[in-house]
Amino acid sequence: MSEQAAPYEDKMKKSIATLESDFATIRVGRANPHVLDKITVDYYGAPTPIAQVGNIAVTDGRTLAITPWESSMMKPVERAIQASELGINPSNDGKVIRIVFPELTEERRKTAAKDVKKKGEDCKVAVRNIRRDAVDHFKKLEKKSELSEDQLADLEDEIQKLVDKKTKEIDGLVERKTKDIMSI
Repeated sequence: MSEQAAPYEDKMKKSIATLESDFATIRVGRANPHVLDKITVDYYGAPTPIAQVGNIAVTDGRTLAITPWESSMMKPVERAIQASELGINPSNDGKVIRIVFPELTEERRKTAAKDVKKKGEDCKVAVRNIRRDAVDHFKKLEKKSELSEDQLADLEDEIQKLVDKKTKEIDGLVERKTKDIMSI
């Protein structure tokens, strides 16, 4: 990896990392603590992720148990989960909040698979935009005579190979997540 292309590779890696974290929040019918990652609760006036106000444990294949560190956080955590896009009603026994994930219907699985594919395509677009920015930057350097035509061609080729590699990586992530969603 050349010195000029390295910052663009870092940007591509960040795009893929964002995609992976988005995939972790997609519900697939099994208990996964990451579905709570984007849900925040008001903790002394500051929006705070649920994972920072209590312990989250997977008790069986389809149940999450949330034990807030402070009993005063039971109701706010429960309300935050109810208000979220999860579409699941938590149960509260006074000490632990339980979330039971129902089996996904075939229709919900297909919708989730389409969502995964769309997120994958959005990530590919982001990677291609990074390539465009890189090529524009390299062309400006060539116009300023800081790069030769051969160096420009080499860098464009290097960036294209990087985009091809990252696109395959994204396709693999999408395929694995789709397979995970569609498996019963």
